[in-house]
Formats: sequence, structure tokens, C-alpha cells
Amino acid sequence: MIRLFVGISVPESIRERLAGLGGGVPGASWVNPENLHLTLRFIGEVENGLAEDIDAALLQLRAPGFALTLDGVGFFGKPGAARTLWAGIRKCDALMHLQGKVETAVRRAGLPAEERKFAPHITLARLKGAPVPRLQRFVEEHAAFLAGPFLVDRFILYSSFRSRSGAIYTPEADYPLDPA
Repeated sequence: MIRLFVGISVPESIRERLAGLGGGVPGASWVNPENLHLTLRFIGEVENGLAEDIDAALLQLRAPGFALTLDGVGFFGKPGAARTLWAGIRKCDALMHLQGKVETAVRRAGLPAEERKFAPHITLARLKGAPVPRLQRFVEEHAAFLAGPFLVDRFILYSSFRSRSGAIYTPEADYPLDPA
């Protein structure tokens, strides 16, 4: 069994900017800067044979490269029960097109459809019991956060291994996009 997801890596300069946002929210478990990415499709644990089918389906995918800009911060969940702090992605039709093609490819490989609507973001921290005033202050202080644009010229199939020191993400396959 292998735990997989499909994502877009973030350039080091953008990861450094995102890492600079970390802090000031009690109950936040900040993502290690090297793990910052945009998830296109979480897959979960699959048998190795299905992983090979997913790779084969993703290899057939064709889409143009594009530019992404990070825009603002926010959180998922109600303020008193927020679970994820994130950096937003400015509206990008090419990103939505790519995500739709990834979803189609993994379904063609045999996975069920994703039930959640795609909400493009980069997870900054997982939250547990974050005080509402501190969380709201963080969002207000970083509402004008902008980073990019940066070129997206590929997407990646990652494996994920949970360790005591946090998740370890390993690129398993790299899929270039057509020149923009």
C-alpha cells in the first residue's frame, strides 16, 4: 500500500514567503516549508497495482502550463472549530482545467469521484483549538498577502508517509505540462 496525492510544487522563493507567515496562532501546527504545495487531488492509500494505473492515466494527460498567484489567507471551518489555515490562490481558469483533467484521469484509473468541491489553496497549518481572536487577527493582518506569479510547468504524483516529526512527501512521478 502507498499513500498518494497529486499536487503542484511551489518554488522555493514562494515557500520562504509562506514560511514567513508562520507563528502567532496558538494551537497551529505549521507545515514544514519543504512540504508546502497545492493539492490537485488527494488519493489516499492504494495498492501498488492501482498506483501504476494512476501513473499511466496521468501520463496521458495534456494541458498547457500557466501562472499562479497566491492571494490572501483564510481558514476552513467555523472560527471556533477552524481546522486548517491556508493561503489562497487567485482565480485561474487554467488551474481549474488541469484539476478537472487530473480528476478524470484518476477516475479512469479506477478511483471513485472526489466528493468535495475543489478549493485551491496551500495549507499553512493544521489547527486544534486555535483561539478565535488570534485566528481572526492573523487573517486580518495577512489579508493583503500576495506572492507570485510563478510558472506552473508540471504537476507531481507524491507519496506521503506519516512520521513522528511530520509528513514526508516524496515525488514519485513528474508530469510536464505543455509550454504556455
